[in-house]
Amino acid sequence: MSLVLAEDTRRTVKLLKHYEISQPLLSYNEHNRDRRIPKILNTLSGGDDVALVSDAGTPTVSDPGYKLVRACISEGIAVVPIPGASAVLAGLVASGLPTDRFVFEGFLPKKKGRKTRLNVLSEEERTIILFESPERVGRTLKDCFDSFGDRPVAVCREITKLHEEIWRGRLSNGAQHFDGKKVKGEVTVLIGKDSDSVHFDEEATR
Repeated sequence: MSLVLAEDTRRTVKLLKHYEISQPLLSYNEHNRDRRIPKILNTLSGGDDVALVSDAGTPTVSDPGYKLVRACISEGIAVVPIPGASAVLAGLVASGLPTDRFVFEGFLPKKKGRKTRLNVLSEEERTIILFESPERVGRTLKDCFDSFGDRPVAVCREITKLHEEIWRGRLSNGAQHFDGKKVKGEVTVLIGKDSDSVHFDEEATR
């Protein structure tokens, strides 16, 4: 391995030091990907290996890594995935919501297109999985309640990490519970279908 790519090198360097990995570390993110990709492809074309890692979760899920993967495929360069912890699937398994059919929507638009996207999702019968920033959890639950009605919801924070917490309830009391509350870490929101008869008492675990 000749090069390690990471969205936040400050976190990854700690991991590399822990395992005494001395390969060069380079940032790869939404802001520099366009100028980084040609250089990375040049490294790969020369026969060297490049590792793309993430701060948490699975690389390329809801981050710019997929554009590097697509560029590699177009150049005939092999892409070898190594599965790791994924907040999407881990949250789904722990949510208590139906797992047979689900849809991952990533982050909702902050402003433009947000209402339109929610209107489309209001017709969804599958379990809906969203990523959200800790600052917008309360607003998102309220917006979902306004668009979907009072569906069952699970809010997973820092899943698979030290301060993991899972809150379960309904969109109505979820909007109240998280309104103005300071939330830290990475958040995954899972919403059940309208006809789901599951009963969630408002609760938080771990």
